[in-house]
Amino acid sequence: MAPERNQQINSGDPAEFLCRDCSTTFSHELDMNVAVRCPSCASPRLIEHPEINTLSIAHIDCDAFYASVEKRDNPDIRDKPVIIGGGKRGVVAAACYIARTHGIRSAMPMFKAKRACPDAVVIPPDMAKYTRVGREIRDMMRELTPLVEPLSIDEAFLDLHGTERLHKASPAQSLAAFSRKVEKQVGVAVSIGLSHNKFLAKIASDLEKPRGFAVIGKSETEMFLADKPIGIIWGVGKVTQKRLAKEGVKTINDLRRLDLKSLTGSYGVLGTRLNSLAWGKDTRPVNPSRETKSVSSETTFSTDISDRHELERNLWIQCERTSDRLKKSGLSGVTITLKLTTSDFRTVTRRTTLKSATSLADTIFKHAVMLLVREPLGVKYRLIGAGVSGLEEGIRTDPVDFLDESAARQADLELATDKLRSRFGKQALGKGRALKN
Repeated sequence: MAPERNQQINSGDPAEFLCRDCSTTFSHELDMNVAVRCPSCASPRLIEHPEINTLSIAHIDCDAFYASVEKRDNPDIRDKPVIIGGGKRGVVAAACYIARTHGIRSAMPMFKAKRACPDAVVIPPDMAKYTRVGREIRDMMRELTPLVEPLSIDEAFLDLHGTERLHKASPAQSLAAFSRKVEKQVGVAVSIGLSHNKFLAKIASDLEKPRGFAVIGKSETEMFLADKPIGIIWGVGKVTQKRLAKEGVKTINDLRRLDLKSLTGSYGVLGTRLNSLAWGKDTRPVNPSRETKSVSSETTFSTDISDRHELERNLWIQCERTSDRLKKSGLSGVTITLKLTTSDFRTVTRRTTLKSATSLADTIFKHAVMLLVREPLGVKYRLIGAGVSGLEEGIRTDPVDFLDESAARQADLELATDKLRSRFGKQALGKGRALKN
């Protein structure tokens, strides 16, 4: 943590420093009135913390990732507000830090974003490119340690315990070198949080964005968390915050006043977790085999749609996209989800669970459309989506249904179609249900 946030160090105390520009570590007597520079490269970009050389759990998060990639590829927009999103009726997928100063945020309707920042450069998302860049950064993370737990395309936890001998550097030194390497080779910036567990490492990575490197040590954990709002805890959303607020709980300190028995009585397993995290305790290991929880696809219409045939046509397209993503990832799932957003922004989610996992577009669609037909007629929707969860390894073409002779033929047909489309392009073959009347 920066000296001004670390209440345990005073002028005259010996302090441990790390240079972000050359990874040199050194001890220096702290003087609040004198700026310290690196003795090796004279850089002022230093991290000061008494535990800088002993912590090993990190959270790495790319700064404004989608927008940063676009700015990297187009120097003309580097100093302009950039919004990643699409259409007047779409939502903001990401925004650069310049755009955020105008109040732009993820998931904001595009019309509101354009109203708040009319000069913003709006770019449709290019997920294939972002995924490609994200994998490049992920591979660089794995050069530091095999214990990399991805959270999304642009962030991950790392456990660097025991890597000192391999890299001949402390975890903090390796992370500083990593951030420089990503900026130089990939062209985007990252923020790093370093601590003694995952909960605090993720909090730390948000403290000094962009291009941040923040540290939260063991000795300061309880004091650091004390006055923080309870929303800083994972899983404590607006509903839980409102419920806790009724009990007078708004900060971590307030939460600590509730005993474990009352918390578990009111909140069950979440109560146990709340009690542990309130004291900065998190025993979860960094899991490199963390599974993807769901695969989905959705689209926002240019105009509201109530026509059932048109809704089904768009649903099929999303089911195909979801199926493609499952197959490319080598996954199948048992739970089919239909997502709808009404014209007044009310979100409707319906789910059904199959007897066995599938990755077939036709199967996903058949069950998703059954959920759709249960919804009342005449309602106007602005978004439709399909997703699959309850995932497992392997592409499933569904077990043969001896009461439905067409099931096996349909699976064979879809896989054959996939092969032709991969060879000649997605437009080579398509189903009639994807076409407009």
